[in-house]
Amino acid sequence: MIKVYGIKNCDSVKKAISFFKQHNLSYELYDFKEKLVPCGVISSWLSQSDIKTLFNARSTTYRTLKLKELNLDDNAKVEWLCKENMLIKRPVVEFESDLLVGFNEENYKGVFL
Repeated sequence: MIKVYGIKNCDSVKKAISFFKQHNLSYELYDFKEKLVPCGVISSWLSQSDIKTLFNARSTTYRTLKLKELNLDDNAKVEWLCKENMLIKRPVVEFESDLLVGFNEENYKGVFL
């Protein structure tokens, strides 16, 4: 089963869901506006990815919280991801042993088709 982490109104999440629907792939959406992603899940993602990929320093949340001014190190960024899921780059897609962050149609074709 494909598990998509994100929020329903995010354009990148919409593109990923549209891709799955277009190719008749079943998926489950984990909307982290409704339910926080546990820190253990985020840690497992970081074992397959890196903080630069997962942490969205271009988000509205990042700017609103003025995190740039704090000069966060990687450990602090992980702590922020755990308490403020809106800092996670979207979507995060889990499929078998693969983890994809963000939407890239060519990457999705290579993994899912």
